[in-house]
Amino acid sequence: MSFSRRAFGAVALGAAVLLLSACASQIEAGVSTAEDVPGFWWGVWHGFVFPWAWIGSLFSNDIAVYAVPNRGGWYDFGFFLGITVLGGGSFFGSKKRKARD
Repeated sequence: MSFSRRAFGAVALGAAVLLLSACASQIEAGVSTAEDVPGFWWGVWHGFVFPWAWIGSLFSNDIAVYAVPNRGGWYDFGFFLGITVLGGGSFFGSKKRKARD
C-alpha cells in the first residue's frame, strides 16, 4: 500500500505535533491543590468570558484571561470547554446560512 505525498505530509506533521506536545509541562508554581485555587468549573467560566476578559486585559493590568495558579489539567479542560462549547467557538462556525429564494 502506497501513501501519497499529501498523506505522508499529514502523518509527519501529526507525529511532529505529538513529539513537541510531549515536551510541554507546567511549572510547579502554576499548579496548586489548595482549596481556594480555580478548578474545572472556574475554568469553564473563564473560558466562557474569555473574549470580554481579553478586551478588558488590553486596558487594565488587573484583568487576566487565565488564572494562575490553578488546579492544572482540569482547569485547562474547563477553560477549553468554556471557549469552544459555551463561547460558541465550534457552534457558530458550523452553522450554514439558508439560501433565500
